[in-house]
Amino acid sequence: MRLEVTLITGRSLAQGTAREAEKTKPEYVKAAAICELDPADLKKLGVDDGAPVRVRTEYGSVVVYATASTQAPHLGIAFIPLGPWANQVIRSDTDKIGTPSFKGVHAEIEPAQGETVEDAVKLLSKTIKGK
Repeated sequence: MRLEVTLITGRSLAQGTAREAEKTKPEYVKAAAICELDPADLKKLGVDDGAPVRVRTEYGSVVVYATASTQAPHLGIAFIPLGPWANQVIRSDTDKIGTPSFKGVHAEIEPAQGETVEDAVKLLSKTIKGK
């Protein structure tokens, strides 16, 4: 099953708090390597809260944990907190304004059973190496 959504990114309280602790800690992965979805969209996708999913846009893809949003209803809208995982699926070009487009990105989400959500160091190492 594949779900088409509009992806938005932004700061979250949990991500901001974990970021202050240390980006290499498991707490940061739990706070920022997530994709919040409406509970009805999780059901459509056929995954449980906490299951790995692959988020794919025209700019890249990343495996993160699906999380049921507490701010539903918002069918068709997915949220990933700012950080290394969100950076994999947003456009890096800033149109000369210095800020990439963090909102309104068309994305597809699919179950990623058996795939691993990488920590920030591993994810960024692969990005730097171009893999």
